[in-house]
Amino acid sequence: MNDLPTLLIATSNRGKLREVRGVLGDLAIRLRALDEFPAIEEPVEDEQTFAANARLKAIYYARHTGCWALADDSGLEVDALDGAPGVHSARFAGTPCDDDANNAKLIAALRDVPVARRTARFRCAITLADGGGVLAEAFGVIEGVIVDTARGDNGFGYDPHFFVAELGKTTAELAPAVKNRVSHRGRALAAIRPELERILSVPPS
Repeated sequence: MNDLPTLLIATSNRGKLREVRGVLGDLAIRLRALDEFPAIEEPVEDEQTFAANARLKAIYYARHTGCWALADDSGLEVDALDGAPGVHSARFAGTPCDDDANNAKLIAALRDVPVARRTARFRCAITLADGGGVLAEAFGVIEGVIVDTARGDNGFGYDPHFFVAELGKTTAELAPAVKNRVSHRGRALAAIRPELERILSVPPS
């Protein structure tokens, strides 16, 4: 196993880590997590788009670890809130990150908005980088609506309140294999996987 090339999954979010492993875990590559590099401080994510933040993180961690690094930036865009919380999704209710507080703030903000106008989407940008810069990028989106009552235990973040009409479920009610196929992150990972497979024989610079 030590002879396999290494890919750092550049997130401390255990839910994201689980989803990435679910999609990429069968590749001939050693997947490592950020908790294996405790001395590395987190970068400041101060960009204004998911794509720019994903690039920032992937390049930062690749240069600090010498590994290929895969970083995502993702979040919820609610039309009735002019696209908020957007890139601030993880800290919508402030710091430290708190899923329950974020969801409470979201539902409170939509209190007077009818369900028909609660259209929203999860958006994900993923970047693969080495020490020299960006190697590949991919994007994924899933459309839904925000519901007041939390449903399901299989997700994290805003999943319990994100209802996908064509599936008849929130994303927290989906089985992991289904979620990994249809979610914003699952779609972005599926899109970047061929690029990752293509460069597996090239050592990180």
